[in-house]
Amino acid sequence: MKAYVFPGQGSQYVGMGQELYNSNPKAKEMFEKANEILGFRITDIIFNGTDEDLKQTKVTQPSIFLHSVITYMCLEEKPEPAMVAGHSLGEFSALVDAGALSFEEGLKLVSIRAKAMQKACELNPSTMAAVLNLDFDIIDKICSEIDEVVVAANYNSPGQVVISGSNKGIEIAMEKMKEAGARRVLQLPVGGAFHSPLMLPAQEELSIAINQTNFKTPVCPIYQNVDAKPYKNPEQIRENLIKQLTSPVRWTTTIQNMIADGAKHFIELGPGNVLQGLIAKIDRDVTTEGIK
Repeated sequence: MKAYVFPGQGSQYVGMGQELYNSNPKAKEMFEKANEILGFRITDIIFNGTDEDLKQTKVTQPSIFLHSVITYMCLEEKPEPAMVAGHSLGEFSALVDAGALSFEEGLKLVSIRAKAMQKACELNPSTMAAVLNLDFDIIDKICSEIDEVVVAANYNSPGQVVISGSNKGIEIAMEKMKEAGARRVLQLPVGGAFHSPLMLPAQEELSIAINQTNFKTPVCPIYQNVDAKPYKNPEQIRENLIKQLTSPVRWTTTIQNMIADGAKHFIELGPGNVLQGLIAKIDRDVTTEGIK
């Protein structure tokens, strides 16, 4: 059984999707529609901007969403997915490709999400760090004992967790996790504590837009970040999507649940190959491929 997965922020690169734009009339039409919806020529930044331009959250998120969704929409052979999942931002791409959201509605939500997150970052200077080779339970325990905002944000694979919180909280947690035996702890070059309580202002802003959006029943289950379980009910999907910004991405459990439900081959749609690498660490018996 094939499962489609969609990457999140961090997988972007300048020039992604340009070949598709130049060679596929449908792709060109969708990119141009995106320029109209967003009110600026995002294609100029994606294809010809600098890395710095593309790193701005308000640009990065719509860019990755567009690449993932348009890549899927332009597949010559497009078998209906048996199941889908997306990592953080990628959940919006997954919802569009499974038919729960239209392309236009998905893009509008992603743009609102990105701007709201950017604002929340400016409101509370904060950051994230990757922790390698330390048990999930130990990481959770250390975070809970620190008298600052710091939480596990992404359970990416066995041996790789990203923590998120205030600058002070992350600084303390990094030291404690090194002392607890983590092989490596690296602060990430991000200006915000994604998937933490510090994203509450962004969640409140995004929830208004999500509640005004029309969700349909998807063609297949979507395994959502907040609890790694499959959903097809539009109201449950909506509720989980609202919670997503302040909840951890339970990627390890998501992939394990998809495999338990019959997934044997995972196709990553969009820039980069981060998810393929994580899936290989979660279960070596499944196969992966990427389509860009």
